Amino acid sequence: MPTTQKEQLVEKIKDRFAASQAILLVDYRGLSVKELEQLRNKLREAGAELTVYKNSLTEIAMQELALPSMTEYLSGPTAFIFSDEDPVAPAKALTAFAREHHALELKAGLVENQVVDAAGVKAIATLPSREELLAKLLGTMLNPIVGFARVLNGPTEAFARTVQAVADQKAAA
Repeated sequence: MPTTQKEQLVEKIKDRFAASQAILLVDYRGLSVKELEQLRNKLREAGAELTVYKNSLTEIAMQELALPSMTEYLSGPTAFIFSDEDPVAPAKALTAFAREHHALELKAGLVENQVVDAAGVKAIATLPSREELLAKLLGTMLNPIVGFARVLNGPTEAFARTVQAVADQKAAA
């Protein structure tokens, strides 16, 4: 029989899942408290938050939200990393931390309501960040304008070089 406290916790989990663009699952067994705190700090810098919930309550919340089932990944100690914005930055922070601390095991993720396995999370970590993509897009959009400005500037530059050459020639004579 559900208690009021458990019902409130399920509602809190549902709110957190609904507000997140990406949720990554990790097994944190073997990490010390200090290492777990380092992970929390790195994730906070990446715009994410690490939280631990009971797996059974999380399954109930996911069922109530009609999210894809992640039962196979919800076994053993599971920490949830919630990202409200870019899923790439937390994935990069997690994979970098996992390389240094082999006890941390990537389980899976829920990105845009799609379940991805550990290999998918690692693939997301290799993608450029949102800022990098925007910078590349802006550069691509500006290339034609820069080229056009250079074409317009060409005759003026040629005239200036010709005048300078004539001036140099006269100065030498």
